[in-house]
Amino acid sequence: MSDIKKKTSVDKKKSSSKKTSLDKKPVSKPSNKKKDSGKNVNFYWIYGVVGVLLLGMIMLNTDGGGKEIQFSEFKSYVESGDVDHVIHDGHVYKVFLVESAKDDLSGDSEEDSQGIMSLYAGPDVWFSMPPGDSYTEDYKKLTDLNNVSSKYEPVNEWGQQMFSWIFFLVIMIAVWMFIMKRMGGGGSAGNQIFSIGKSKAKLHEKGDETGITFKDVAGVDEAKEELEEIVDFLMKPSKYTKLGAKIPKGALLVGPPGTGKTLLAKAVAGEAKVPFFSLSGSDFVEMFVGVGASRVRDLFKQAKEKAPSIIFIDEIDAIGRARGKNASFSSNDERENTLNQLLTEMDGFGSNSGVIIIAATNRADVLDKALLRAGRFDRQIYVDMPDVNERKAIFKVHLKPIKTDETIDIDLLSKQTPGFSGADIANVCNEAALFAARKSKKSVGHTDFNEAVDRIVGGLEKRSRVISATEKKTIAFHEAGHAIVSWLLEYASPLMKVSIIPRGKSLGAAWYLPHERQITTTEQIFHEMCAAMGGRAAEAITFGKISTGALSDLEKVTKQAQAMVTVYGLNEKIGNVSYYDSRGEQSFTKPYSEATARIIDEEVSKVIEEAYAKAQEILRINKEKLTELAEALLKDEVIFKADVERILGPRPFEEEEVGVQLIEEKVTVTEQVSKEQDSE
Repeated sequence: MSDIKKKTSVDKKKSSSKKTSLDKKPVSKPSNKKKDSGKNVNFYWIYGVVGVLLLGMIMLNTDGGGKEIQFSEFKSYVESGDVDHVIHDGHVYKVFLVESAKDDLSGDSEEDSQGIMSLYAGPDVWFSMPPGDSYTEDYKKLTDLNNVSSKYEPVNEWGQQMFSWIFFLVIMIAVWMFIMKRMGGGGSAGNQIFSIGKSKAKLHEKGDETGITFKDVAGVDEAKEELEEIVDFLMKPSKYTKLGAKIPKGALLVGPPGTGKTLLAKAVAGEAKVPFFSLSGSDFVEMFVGVGASRVRDLFKQAKEKAPSIIFIDEIDAIGRARGKNASFSSNDERENTLNQLLTEMDGFGSNSGVIIIAATNRADVLDKALLRAGRFDRQIYVDMPDVNERKAIFKVHLKPIKTDETIDIDLLSKQTPGFSGADIANVCNEAALFAARKSKKSVGHTDFNEAVDRIVGGLEKRSRVISATEKKTIAFHEAGHAIVSWLLEYASPLMKVSIIPRGKSLGAAWYLPHERQITTTEQIFHEMCAAMGGRAAEAITFGKISTGALSDLEKVTKQAQAMVTVYGLNEKIGNVSYYDSRGEQSFTKPYSEATARIIDEEVSKVIEEAYAKAQEILRINKEKLTELAEALLKDEVIFKADVERILGPRPFEEEEVGVQLIEEKVTVTEQVSKEQDSE
């Protein structure tokens, strides 16, 4: 049997991989710069190419389209008195006839003389002299006897050669211009050839182009305050300089993806009434040597000319990676040269020059230490995942453009989404609107948000998936085991909903409401591990055999046990020791011996087996209730907290206050907060 479940709690450890967004989607204002309605075509280039082609045709015009004849035919023309004169180079003889003889030429000759070649005087007929001195002597006697003018003119190959070289150069220049235009990102090709070392930064004059201000940013109040101070310094420098304060040179925004780092920079651009240069770290990278450093110099030159100004570099880790680490594997002299130039420029202008650098990255651990020192990036602003109050503020921002009904409870939504980033919340709001639109609703309701959260966390429902009766029964008992163990353990996350409907890659899922803890005790971690092992324990007790459905459960508890032993120092045998490396400098070596490694493996296995035994103990005591809950799942496919409470009774201890009013009726879809997903 394939994996039943992939258990995933959406808690504070959840990592989002979505793009940044904390605000409502702005409507971009038109740029201050004048935009061309279309591409400007330079017709002088077209005229030049046509002129070169015509010149070549003139130079290559050697025969003017005359008809080829044999030497015997030439003799008859001469004897008939139809030849006016002959011009030859010793091999090709061009024959010019008298006017009366031209009328006797065939229609083919007249057709050959038509077109553009007819503009130029050429021979009427021509022939190649057969090899042998006898033919040359016959030709001389024939022309002398009939008083036919014969002139020798050597072949002039200069025109042909010149035309071939000109044509070749035109082609090469066109290809080069095309390549430079593609590498330069568009624009005038002629200008791109000479501007490859110029900065690609986009200039925002007085923030009109972003359409975003600090009012559109929510959930990152501390980071916003730091940046507001920088903007205030630029707008009112005397307020600080009169006290002897110096303007900070740089601010580095650090945090997980989707928390709003780029959005904060856009808000700074919208608030600051100074020029704002924005670009990505990859914009410095080019295939030509020295281009990156040249673009850095040009960027700072432009910024100084427009000072006071702000430079924003997104994803600075593209050029700011630490130098000297694993040089044999990741050596990149061009990237290091670009970084060296950036370090020089940041330390090269004065403190009061009015140029501030703001950078963003989610990989601060890989940045060079010289870049992070004081005097370059003076401030490192950490943008963390939002808490419940910050999520409430973010929901308010994203719900503004959405037409909602009276059932929407922002407090409830914020408490339902622990571990969600600003980008996740924006996605929830958008998906809810899409669900309502599919149902042709006039407004977005709370059930639409329930479905949106389910869709984002677990994927779409797959009711059409073929599952045998035996597999479905195994899934039901598996999920019921999770539900009972989590219900009867004090520190396990409160149960919200259990389903055996396939969703995404899972065949069954359980939803919980995890507590947002700042610290976690040993008992709390252990109880969460027991709840995760409840599914496999239920299979073993009910069927006397286990399946592959607990793969994700095993993965989760293994990581938790390893963290207890090696990271948090929560194991008695290992002691108060942590082998965690926050800088990531121990990627190829272990900070402990082989003997310690064996002890770690033994203790990790011991902790997991203790959690498994605890789960089995709870389920053996409540085996009848396990069967009843599983049968309810097989009948209804989805059960809620009210059903579990009816079967098991109230929880035997006081629950921590989570501030969420749970909905007990089946007809109302209970909100999904965290999901225990069975991986197929």
